[in-house]
Amino acid sequence: MSTAKANLSFFVVLLVFVTIGFIATILPWFGSLFWAVIFTVLFLPLHNRIYRMMPKFPNLAALITLILWIFLALIPLLLITAALVREINTFYELVRDGQFNIAIYSNAIIDKMPDWVHNTLGYFEITDLSDIQSKIQASLANISRTAANQAVAFGQNAVWFFAALGVMLYAMFFFFRDGARLVERIKYTIPLTSEYRNTLFERFTTVIKATVKGNILVAVAQGTLGGIILAFLEVQGAVLWGVVMAFLSLLPAIGSALIWLPVAVYFLATGAIFKGIILTLFGVFVIGLTDNVLRPILVGKSTKLPDWVILISTLGGLSVFGINGFVIGPLLAALFIVCWQLFAETLIENDANELRAQKAQTMVRLKSTKPPIR
Repeated sequence: MSTAKANLSFFVVLLVFVTIGFIATILPWFGSLFWAVIFTVLFLPLHNRIYRMMPKFPNLAALITLILWIFLALIPLLLITAALVREINTFYELVRDGQFNIAIYSNAIIDKMPDWVHNTLGYFEITDLSDIQSKIQASLANISRTAANQAVAFGQNAVWFFAALGVMLYAMFFFFRDGARLVERIKYTIPLTSEYRNTLFERFTTVIKATVKGNILVAVAQGTLGGIILAFLEVQGAVLWGVVMAFLSLLPAIGSALIWLPVAVYFLATGAIFKGIILTLFGVFVIGLTDNVLRPILVGKSTKLPDWVILISTLGGLSVFGINGFVIGPLLAALFIVCWQLFAETLIENDANELRAQKAQTMVRLKSTKPPIR
């Protein structure tokens, strides 16, 4: 082996080990750095506008953008979180004290069901629902207890939370200031043509913007509308259920209906016909409309992903990566499709080049074998 090849092999091995070590070092702060990248991409147009007004002061432009992000995004999020924690504690106390009993609500619905439903349940020998009700009640108690404990743990781990928040803010400042140069360096190290590099990075930023902005806007719209209608209909814990609807709206088509539909069924079954009809109409034509209209416009068209791919990748991302997955899932799906498209285009281009080369060789052979003109 030549000295040059030995040096290259050693350098590649060293590079792999150093990269693995660096990833292991920053892994505890993955969430902070990940969301720093996400929010930087979202607020980059605002930062660019501010930077154009003060091109000689990049530090000040990055700081102003960061302060605006704190007031526009961070503080509202903290206020919503505080309200959610209060609602979770209240709901847990209701379940613990027996004031929220699923058997009461389910029995009220079952008693109002038509005879054919009771006959169907009897055919399948489902006559005693007390066991199912007790299991559902126990599950609700466990879920509410876990949520309440998590809320308490969140307060106890305030030091870790503020440390992670500090890392995110610190990273965002430098991403705003040096992000363009960093992206160019990363592009330079990718062993692809400039066309492919630009395509990958364009899809990366497009999917992040569309997924985060689209899902957040849909979640805010559905959560707000759901909370308002539930409060108007005097449903207890309307703020909590509105926030839950906002989180469930990450699941396209079915998310928010998991909350308002059972409530509407309960209203209709217990004789509150007016409330049931109002909630059903509002859920279908107002809350559902935000999902059917806003999501395709904000997410589907920009990412160029079918609705079923968005749904499956979102569910898979949430199950694998947690809350980060609602961005990572569609992002991986989009990059997966783009990479295979680029690969297919490369194969087609190579085949075309080989075909042209074969034709050229054939023409050369024909010319060389052509008899001279006398």
